[in-house]
Amino acid sequence: MTLRLFFHSDDLKANVEVLDCTPYENEFAVVLRATLFHPQGGGQPYDTGWIGDAEVLRVVQDPERIIHYVDRPVSLGMTQIRVDQERRRYNARMHSAGHLIGHFIQAMGWTPVKAHHWPDEGRVQFKPGDAAQEVQAPAVQHGIEQWIEHDLPRLTSLREGAREISFGELPAYGCGGTHVRSLKELGTVTIASLSQKKGTLSVHYSVD
Repeated sequence: MTLRLFFHSDDLKANVEVLDCTPYENEFAVVLRATLFHPQGGGQPYDTGWIGDAEVLRVVQDPERIIHYVDRPVSLGMTQIRVDQERRRYNARMHSAGHLIGHFIQAMGWTPVKAHHWPDEGRVQFKPGDAAQEVQAPAVQHGIEQWIEHDLPRLTSLREGAREISFGELPAYGCGGTHVRSLKELGTVTIASLSQKKGTLSVHYSVD
């Protein structure tokens, strides 16, 4: 099992051990003992960066390991890994913004069912509860702006062995993704539109 350093660290560089490097089509599949690279999953895109001099093209979750696909072979043993800072920060901001949307609309009687925190495709989807209220984009926008203004800090905890993320006094969500340290790092979150189809509410958003 690959140790997920990003569960408890915001570092973007580390010295880790390369356990395996196997040719795969035109790439090389690399397994590390521990990694800072977030794999694609949980609604969040993968990190990119470098393992030694090799460029990390994509990162995926295997049943027991995280596989890093790179552009050239990597020697076994200790090496430095570096996560692309700009991509990581953007993905973390998108994921954290999605959590805030989830909190606000859940308080209005809706249940989050799916999220997609990708560039130009950000959306969180909800199913109505028995007491679901009508949701308007300006209200969501205002609520999120208030939380950002208060700069609520990220809190990471474990519940029955599962990682949870919360901001300030907001409820915790079970989550394996990366997030901002506090909400002012989000910058501007824009609620672009709301749509409903077959009872599912979709909130479309972006960060700038």
